[in-house]
Formats: sequence, C-alpha cells, structure tokens
Amino acid sequence: MDSLTQAVLGATIQGALLGRWQGRKALLYGAVLGTLPDLDVAIRYTDAVAAMTYHRGFSHSIFVLSALAALLTLLVRRWRPNPGYSTQRLFLSLWLVLVTHTLLDCFTSYGTQLFWPLMTPPIAWSSIFIIDPLYTLPLLAAVIGGVLFGLRDRTPRLPVAALALSSLYLLSTLGGKFMAEQRVQEALERDGVRPQAMFSTPTPFNTLLWRVIVLDGEDYHEALVSWFDREPPRLEPIPRGTELARCLRDSPQHLRLAWFTHGILRYDQIDQVLVVTDLRLGMTGFHPFRFILAEHRDGRWQPVKEARRWHTERGDLDRLKVLWQRIWHEDQAVPLSTWAGLLQR
Repeated sequence: MDSLTQAVLGATIQGALLGRWQGRKALLYGAVLGTLPDLDVAIRYTDAVAAMTYHRGFSHSIFVLSALAALLTLLVRRWRPNPGYSTQRLFLSLWLVLVTHTLLDCFTSYGTQLFWPLMTPPIAWSSIFIIDPLYTLPLLAAVIGGVLFGLRDRTPRLPVAALALSSLYLLSTLGGKFMAEQRVQEALERDGVRPQAMFSTPTPFNTLLWRVIVLDGEDYHEALVSWFDREPPRLEPIPRGTELARCLRDSPQHLRLAWFTHGILRYDQIDQVLVVTDLRLGMTGFHPFRFILAEHRDGRWQPVKEARRWHTERGDLDRLKVLWQRIWHEDQAVPLSTWAGLLQR
C-alpha cells in the first residue's frame, strides 16, 4: 500500500494500544515504525528486475519483523522504561505495527515474500488497489482526532473504531474478488475454455469494478466485472507474444520475474528489444513494471545481462472516467484491446 496508508495504520495501532500512556507520541512512533519495512527501496540492486523482485523481501518477512519487534522491546525497556504497561503489551504493540504492514501489502497485487528466507512464491491476494481511500480515510480520521483531542482515555475509542471499520472493509474486498472470478469462471465453462491461470484485481481506487486476466496458450483474455452487472462478463482475447519468450530460457532475470509474478506476463518486440510486461499491476495498457530482457543483435535475440525498465505510459483522467462509468453501466464500452495495443509501442 502507499506510504500514507502504512503510516496511519501504524499510528492507529500504536495509538489504540499505547496511547493511554504515550499520548500523541504514540501516533508519531507508530507512523515511523509502520513505514520502516519499505525503507528497503533505498537498497541499490544489480538491475531493474532485482529492484522489483527483492523489494518486499527480507524487510517484509514475518520472521525478520518478529525478531525486530523483540529487539526494539528490549531496547525500549532498557532505555525508556514505562511502568504503566507491561513488556508483553509493548511487544504486542510493536509487533502488530510491523506485521500489519506486511499483511496489508499481501492484499495488493505486487507480491510480498511473507515467509522469507523460505523460497515460497510471493503472496498477492490482490483484493485491494495500492491506493484505496475507503480503507485509508477512517485511519486518517483517527490520527487527526488523536492529534486534536489526545489519547489519554483508558481505552482510546476512535483508533479502535477506525481499525475495526477499515478491517471490515478489507475483508469485504475478498468477497468482491470471489464474485469476479466466479462470474468469469462460469463464462469460461460456457465457452469451453480451460485456462492456464487466472488473476483478478480491482481497478484503480475502488473495489466495485474488477479486472480479470485469464491465460490461455498464446493469448490472454481480459474481462471487467462489476458488482452491478447482470449479464455474463465479456472476455477480450489479446495476443500474449509467448513465442518471444523462447529466447529467455537461459535468462535468470526472466526466471525470477516469472516466479515473482506467477507467470502473468506479456512479451512484445519493440524495435530491436524484447519488452516483458507484468500484467498484474496498473490497468490494461498502462503497467508500471516493464523490462527490457533481450536485444536483437547479429540476427538473433540475446538476453541482456542487466535488465532495464522500459518507459511506461500513465493512464489519464479520461480513462478513469470511462472505468467509473463502467462500474454503474454495464453497456459502457471499455476498449481493452485498444488500450492493450498501446504496449506495442
């Protein structure tokens, strides 16, 4: 999730558990600690693929964060002891601030290596967009209320209420994901399509309209599904360019990218370079993670030694308006194939 959301989540948790004794400082401490796992972005990696796939690695591991919470508890107890609350309560507070950061990230589409150093595939439940105001606003209101009115009550009610409200909303997003995938699965069975893989994620800034990707051999299909749809979803076939992936069999960058994304990738030849796109993130035709993994030299494709980011177009307000209309109106045309075609240039 975005840094603001992680900060107010950490602040609200620490305010709820330690605000009675720490007062407004609990909000500051929780906000700083809540954004700590994302400081791994400052690490310089060997290339663009490594920078993407090692982010949310060790710094988001529940094992590492649990050890860090224990260490911080010992340090705080030694240098800033407070007889008002127990060591166990302090550890629980710090642990929840850290671990909820990485658990919240698991609900996005990026991929979080929750059990690092175990080489399990990254977790991406992909039920919430990376920025979702409906999740963030209750937490932000609780932080503002704590700053204005303090947190010295025996049980700070506003942070607890905000956490409950945001958590219920987060759980409700799983219902939207199930709805979208179930409707697409029914459409696939009707058409006799047996997909290799399916991936669903909400469209930007909401959980009412869902984007579903279905891998099917040389193509992939995209569909939009709204909570308010009555007709079966329409799946648009789009070329995936998998024949180009043959030249990447010996590319360690491609192997790691395929592992990290669960294979939800697209391949395009643009001029003399092979661009591989992570289809999970962003919106159709506008994906933030695209990489040059091979170059056409001396009559053949040659994998590059260091992957580079490919320039990515950003969606504009007009396209967001189209998606907003599609939430409420099933007959609103959304040119997914046309938008996807922009990836070829």
